[in-house]
Amino acid sequence: MAIDPKRQFIAQRQVARKLALITIYQWQMTANSYHDLYVGIQEDKALAKDFDKADAAYYQSLCKYVINHIEEVDGQLKPFLDRDPEYLDQIERAALRMATAEFLNHPETPYKVIVNEAVNLTKKFGADKAHKFVNGVLDKVGNSIRAES
Repeated sequence: MAIDPKRQFIAQRQVARKLALITIYQWQMTANSYHDLYVGIQEDKALAKDFDKADAAYYQSLCKYVINHIEEVDGQLKPFLDRDPEYLDQIERAALRMATAEFLNHPETPYKVIVNEAVNLTKKFGADKAHKFVNGVLDKVGNSIRAES
């Protein structure tokens, strides 16, 4: 049976976002270079197996955009937060940064897809009700960024 190309595309993007969230989280915790974080992903057998299923270019784009444009990314978030991003839970912060980078750098990706993917990853990896916070902030950030473009 043939694999539906659209489903494969969606699945590859989902895995790319999951790995980007993990990489951004690790970067926040360690301040290691993108290269070192990428090597770490490749050395972890489970993550390397996931990476084989990911849209590698999309993963790289999300990670590098956050790392190389952190002031811009956080600048887009700050108006919609009640505290500095540095004081957020690490998973929430990584999800918000990843999705904000996606809004900024991938205008071709639908708004709802970006929000839903970040919310789903936060449900999986974050605190009990973190996804509600992420959803609320990203709704405002996404509307702001997409209104500017």
